[in-house]
Amino acid sequence: MLKSFTNISLNPPLLFVRNAGVVGLTKAAALQYAKAGIRINVVAPGAIQTDMFEAVTDEAKAYLTGLHPIGRVGTPLEVANAVLFLSSEMASFVTGETLMVDGGFVAQ
Repeated sequence: MLKSFTNISLNPPLLFVRNAGVVGLTKAAALQYAKAGIRINVVAPGAIQTDMFEAVTDEAKAYLTGLHPIGRVGTPLEVANAVLFLSSEMASFVTGETLMVDGGFVAQ
């Protein structure tokens, strides 16, 4: 078991199961509602510069930043832009997808 930098216990296998459940539910719902013209997608952010991120130690910030191949954490605006894209007509043919907004973390 790992400890997060906010003193919350993390259990990686449970986190993976939870994430897989969200992705699976997204795909199932997207298939069920596609013919009704409803698109369902998920945005999966990496470490984002939020109040929670700012509350951790400098050591923790450096560690989290180093996890991202792009060399920095994301911003709330970058996550919002991903949501805006998926909500727009530019993504009118996109459904059942997970858009990673994680600076390349999952690509490693």
